[in-house]
Amino acid sequence: MNYSNPSHFDLLVVGAGIVGLAHAYTAARRGLKVCVLERDAACVGASIRNFGFVTVTGQAAGDTWRRARRARQVWGEIAPQAGIPVLHHGLYLRACRPQAHAVLEAFMRTEMGADCELLDTDEAARRAPALQLARAQSVLYSPHEMRVESRSAIAQLTRWLAEVHGVVFRFGEAVLEVATPRVRTARATLYADRVVVCTNTELHGLFAERLAPHALRLCQLQMLRVQPEPGFRLPGSVMGDLSLVRYHGYSQLPEAAPLLEQIRREDAQSLQHGIHLIVVQSADGSLVVGDSHHYGAVLEPFANEQVDALILRHLRETLQLREATVTQRWVGTYPSSADTDCLIDRPDAATRVVLVTSGTGASTAFGIAEDVFGAW
Repeated sequence: MNYSNPSHFDLLVVGAGIVGLAHAYTAARRGLKVCVLERDAACVGASIRNFGFVTVTGQAAGDTWRRARRARQVWGEIAPQAGIPVLHHGLYLRACRPQAHAVLEAFMRTEMGADCELLDTDEAARRAPALQLARAQSVLYSPHEMRVESRSAIAQLTRWLAEVHGVVFRFGEAVLEVATPRVRTARATLYADRVVVCTNTELHGLFAERLAPHALRLCQLQMLRVQPEPGFRLPGSVMGDLSLVRYHGYSQLPEAAPLLEQIRREDAQSLQHGIHLIVVQSADGSLVVGDSHHYGAVLEPFANEQVDALILRHLRETLQLREATVTQRWVGTYPSSADTDCLIDRPDAATRVVLVTSGTGASTAFGIAEDVFGAW
């Protein structure tokens, strides 16, 4: 590689979301000269519209869970170096139905339940007084999770990669063609030994002909920022029964089938909108709350008030809140696959297309990037 030529790199990354940044970090750690290309003036996609919730417990058994465990380790290493505050650790998953408790008991018997605890309601009340526990059967506690503020963490991670690891960022520069080693953008022609394309929802642009056979569709979710009463504190992230029929680490257990049938009878509307409750807390005390899931080839960018009302109902049923004022509403979008949590395509020996197709980018991207480079 000709290091004297500013248009030549060891690696070009297309996309400055968390998946692209994870590949840039992994390459820079290996001593490679890296450039990241991003069509927008800043990262404004799914990577800043999520919970900032690095989730291990409940991820699908196998590669996704393994990658999430590794990604959690990497986040724990780089967050203090990059000046990214970790706002809280751990997960409390409240099981209200007896069938939900049975799923948690089954989960605890798997290897993924290691270091987790199944708490009775008295112990859960002592550790997490913010939880509504009158209807609860039990609470799963996991120590593995951590939470960052994604809206600021992505920008902080970008600055750190540029200042400390020498990664070159070219924002506001759309990539028109990838023919490794040549990459043509709207402004220049660049060269690299390797190219990783991490373009999230751009399914009809670069390598569209290779993505088409995978039958990807878009998933759109609704999220809220809610202001509770002053002094309200969460001890960690919070989930509930609906998460047990959505997160594959739980939902693929045989014990999840009776729970799903009961929820269909009791709360079909929430299932129809793909709702499951996640609540995390920001440094200013506000809560980030969600989310719903709607699928299609194209999705209108309009939030549905009925969906927000359902999410807020689950919030009030789960937490002991006196106040819950909505201060922000937004939608996020990511590519979705019925077959895999992560698509790694190999157009040629020097090019990889990497899409997280399950909404788990923040939780798995660093593990995915290590797998990509390990197999390259």
